[in-house]
Amino acid sequence: MELGYTCTGTAGASVTKLLGPTKWTYYYLYNILDVFSRYSVGWLIAERESASLAEELIAATCVRQGILPGQLTIHADHGSSMSSKPVALLMADLGVTKTHSRPHVSNDNPFSEAQFKTLKYRPDYPARFGCQADARTWAAEFFRWYNYDHHHSALGLLTPADVHFGRAQAVLDQRQQVLQVAFQKNPERFVKGPSTPAQIPSAVWINPPRTAVSSEALLTSQS
Repeated sequence: MELGYTCTGTAGASVTKLLGPTKWTYYYLYNILDVFSRYSVGWLIAERESASLAEELIAATCVRQGILPGQLTIHADHGSSMSSKPVALLMADLGVTKTHSRPHVSNDNPFSEAQFKTLKYRPDYPARFGCQADARTWAAEFFRWYNYDHHHSALGLLTPADVHFGRAQAVLDQRQQVLQVAFQKNPERFVKGPSTPAQIPSAVWINPPRTAVSSEALLTSQS
């Protein structure tokens, strides 16, 4: 989901298990991630995985982000909650296009999986959560850090919030000014000339389109 962009956006919707206080007890973390900015636009933690909860999260997130019909594609995992008929009907009502990962293929939703890995490899991630309230408190702090403080390597070391809310170019311009000043003060340190800050990608795909055949290749094949 992209707030402040006129182009269509893609979001990844996934569910992961969090260990509860005793063996065989779990909490389920539902998360919707804007693929372009890596910003988590909506999440919830529940004691079960259900289509009704997925519906509530998707509907509330679309309203909060101001998503218009035809503006969003949600790529979801193949769990029962995300692949249910009620969720499919809700997305149709909202004008949201729906795609799914292939069954038993975890890397079909790489952005959500990468974020869950970041979450579970945090130094303060507990072995088990004492209760649902504990899990929600921990997750709230994680998503605040991830969205606003985490300088993402795939975003030119910008935060997801910088990209999601349209601040990316201003931050990059400021970095360029700092680099230019450093170059002017000590040009001998820059053997390859003035440095430029890392940029954000112009497009991000979960399932990239097939590369079009070039005219040259087409002519070669016909000759």
